[in-house]
Amino acid sequence: MRFFVGRFAPWVSPDMALDAAVVCEFPTLLGGERSLLALLPCLREAGVRIHTIVPDSGLAQAFAALGATVIPWTAGRDAHGTKQSGLAERELAAILAALRPELVHANSLATGRVVGPVCSTLGIPSIAHVRDIVGQSRAAIAGLNFNSRLLAVSHAVRDYHVAAGVDGEKTHVAYNGVDLDAFCPRTPNGWLHRELGLSPGVSLIGAVGQVSLRKGWDVLLDAARDVLARFDDAAFVLVGACYSDKAETRRIEEQLVEATRVIPRRVFWLGERDDVAEIMPELTMLAHAARQEPLGRVLLEAAASGLAIVTTDTGGTREIFPPEASAARLVAPNDPVAMAASIAALLACAEERRRLGEAARRRAVEAFDARNAAAVLLRHYREVADAAGNRQPDLHPLHQTGETSSNW
Repeated sequence: MRFFVGRFAPWVSPDMALDAAVVCEFPTLLGGERSLLALLPCLREAGVRIHTIVPDSGLAQAFAALGATVIPWTAGRDAHGTKQSGLAERELAAILAALRPELVHANSLATGRVVGPVCSTLGIPSIAHVRDIVGQSRAAIAGLNFNSRLLAVSHAVRDYHVAAGVDGEKTHVAYNGVDLDAFCPRTPNGWLHRELGLSPGVSLIGAVGQVSLRKGWDVLLDAARDVLARFDDAAFVLVGACYSDKAETRRIEEQLVEATRVIPRRVFWLGERDDVAEIMPELTMLAHAARQEPLGRVLLEAAASGLAIVTTDTGGTREIFPPEASAARLVAPNDPVAMAASIAALLACAEERRRLGEAARRRAVEAFDARNAAAVLLRHYREVADAAGNRQPDLHPLHQTGETSSNW
């Protein structure tokens, strides 16, 4: 059964409204932030008043553009950007004590470690979104467990953290969603070829993601060299930005720059772009070489765009593309030879690319519609707020469908 949040909006009355404060620690617009932004219009239509507590940044501006109120905070950093012990907790406690929302939603694992103890002390129910597969200290796990509820973006994420000590009774799975209108199959018009100075017949293999070791850019570059040696009419288009000063990350950035120099007009690194929804339909396929992927947002966007996809079988990726869907080519992580072979096979067969793209789009529509994801998140909001006794249960139409997310 599907939800259409906007359809119910005219019947939302003021007594159904809910005040939720969303807390973000980082100012960057990465997958977790974009996943939340995709749901905000649906949540607002369903009667949720969103207050965002976020560092002053482009992310804050994006929240404001969608009608959310923005409350700036430093996330515990001083004027030089250095984290100060206890500052984030004290600052957040002061903000929440004044705001007194019915619910607080920490939009990342890192933020959830801070929000849980603060909200527990203030008597405000909280939800922490767990979007990463990374090891946590005992103190961090304890902080997460102070939250009223935890939402993992995939079963892979949930299983990992529950095994590490996160409270399994509190931890549910709620898949991210994608705007199926913004990301949709469209006939390419060749604008990207023209921007890159390429002839219309060149096949474009795209890759999108943050520049980091986890995203496997080095593996993709190795695969690209193999593919380009076999196909004269192919090029790689790489989209991503570097947000870390780690030495390993800077080395990857240097490799990307070097590849554009050593393989001119065959490898293009475009850096950060805000037109990924327009870039997707211009690509021949998407290649994703991540070493770990909780539930790759770029994979959802590419699937919704109807692209043929070659990706690594890691983390929650198999939940996006289960074997029975036959909606993507999955290869082992850290295997540039297998990645290159799958890309080459698809370059050689337009019919298989078409079939995979259609299957990927069906999968996105069935399981990752942003409207459905918003409805699931709304149900968690209301259940947590109602359980805290801060409000009376209502009969919002979304409750009447019987749909659930899960801790299956």
